[in-house]
Formats: sequence, structure tokens, C-alpha cells
Amino acid sequence: MQRWRGYEAAPGGWGRSVVTIGVFDGVHRGHQATIGHTVARARELGVKSVVVTFDPHPAEVVRPGSHPAVLTEPARKAELIEALGVDVLCVVPFTVEFSRLPPEAFVHDVLVEHLHAALVVVGDNFRFGHRAAGDVPLLERLGRTFGFAVEGAPLVAESGTVFSSTYIRSCVDAGDVGAAAAALGRPHRVEGVVVRGDQRGRELGYPTANLLTHRYAAVPADGVYAARLVRRDGEPLAAAVSIGTNPTFSGRERRVEAYALDFTGDLYGERLALDFVAHLREQRTYDAIEPLVAQMAEDVERTRRAVS
Repeated sequence: MQRWRGYEAAPGGWGRSVVTIGVFDGVHRGHQATIGHTVARARELGVKSVVVTFDPHPAEVVRPGSHPAVLTEPARKAELIEALGVDVLCVVPFTVEFSRLPPEAFVHDVLVEHLHAALVVVGDNFRFGHRAAGDVPLLERLGRTFGFAVEGAPLVAESGTVFSSTYIRSCVDAGDVGAAAAALGRPHRVEGVVVRGDQRGRELGYPTANLLTHRYAAVPADGVYAARLVRRDGEPLAAAVSIGTNPTFSGRERRVEAYALDFTGDLYGERLALDFVAHLREQRTYDAIEPLVAQMAEDVERTRRAVS
């Protein structure tokens, strides 16, 4: 898969293409259907498939301070999109100036002049251009003017729930990692670098990796979870993960701490990922160390069963 920074990176002599556009945070099952349809139609037409996405999130540029929780970091999103067979990932820097492009200018500059779109695949709720003034009917009219077709992307729903990034964020925020996984088509992942913590887990016999996550990462609700710890090299490890402020020890800083089962190595400084499999319980406060350690032992066994 080719990766372009900005649509201006399209090479000279670039032929026609099938294009889909969106933030695609999470690359969930709905996104997978849209991108898969784009790839399939491109192959039918004998042209390249292009996914256009944006960085940073448009919401943060248009309404500073409103950046939503991020389900997939840029590198992970690119990997997931590449796995769907896409020819080109075009990441457009979303600036204030770009946000002010009228819908007609957006179509002319991006889709026509640079990407040479033969077909554009979008969802029914697709909006584009300054103040999101453009919609699908306008895109269709502009397509007739500039010579490209527009096709709707299939919605993916289950039990009456349409899968969307907003819905998945709400699941993660509530700690319902099972529902999030069902909508994503895989476990929800949180990535970060292992930094030194209080060393308290080591003293209790359960040394944990304290994960420093991205400021916008979609971290599940406080609680204890079963997860898979994914390193750059090596097989995934079962991990019991605690998210919260360590109420038993009057903690104040919210942390993501993972105890890797049957692992004795050093993880400090490593960048790793946690794939959340199941919510085990809420955070609790204990009056003594003994019941806390007993509970941690139970959490480990439940993790082992959940991840095996």
C-alpha cells in the first residue's frame, strides 16, 4: 500500500481511481464494509483504490477542545486499512484553511484534480466542505458535472444497532469491551510505553507494566480486565489489567497497569499494546493487603480462563 501525506502527493500520470473518504477511527465493521466495497469496485474497474482520511481529527480543528477519544492510533489505523487490500492511503493534514474549503472546491481540488476519481464511495450521512455544507445529493450533482459516479456504502448493524465510532467509544467508556469488540470485529486495543510506577505490584507478587497512553486514547472505564499483551516481537501474553487510581492506596493518578501472566522479563521502555478481551470486575477498596492479594489471585485465574 502506498502512503501519501496530502492529496498533492499523487504522482504525475496518476490514472483514475475509486475513492472513499472518512476519519475511519477504529476501522470498525462498518468501515471495513465501506473500504472493502471500495477495493472491490476498484478491482472491477481496473483502477486503484484510495482511502482518504484526515490528521488531526477534524473535530479538534473545527471545535478546539472537542477531540474525541481515539480508537486507533494513526500507525494502527494504517495497518488495518492496508490489511483490507487498499492501494493508497492518503492522509490529508486537516488545517483551519482546509476546513474552509467550500464543498465544490473540495471536490474539484481533491477528487477531480488530484485523485482523478472515477467513483466515490460514501455513507448516507457523509458531509464535506466548509461547515459540512456538502452532502451526498450535492456530491452526486458534482459527480455528474465532473464525470465521476457516487455509490452508497452499506451500513453494518446488529440487533438494530448501527456500528459507528461514536457507539464504540460509548461502549469502551462504559467498560463494555465485549460490545466494542463485536462492533470492531476484533478486541479494542490501547497502546503505550511502559514507564516506572510505584513498584507496589512487585511488592505484592504481581509486578505490573504501567502503560503511558496517548492523551486522547480511548481507555476503558475504571475496572479490572482480561487482555492480551502484544509486544513487537513474540507471542501475545495473557494479562490482567487494572485501570483506575488504586483506591486501596489512596491513589489519585489514573493508570493502566498490566500484569503479564507467566512472564518474568523486563518490559520497561517497551511500546506495547493491550487487546481487551473481557471486563472482570469494578475497582474496589480493601481494608487490608491480604484480601487484595487474594482478589488479585482470583483475577489472574479468571484472566487465564478468559484469554485461553
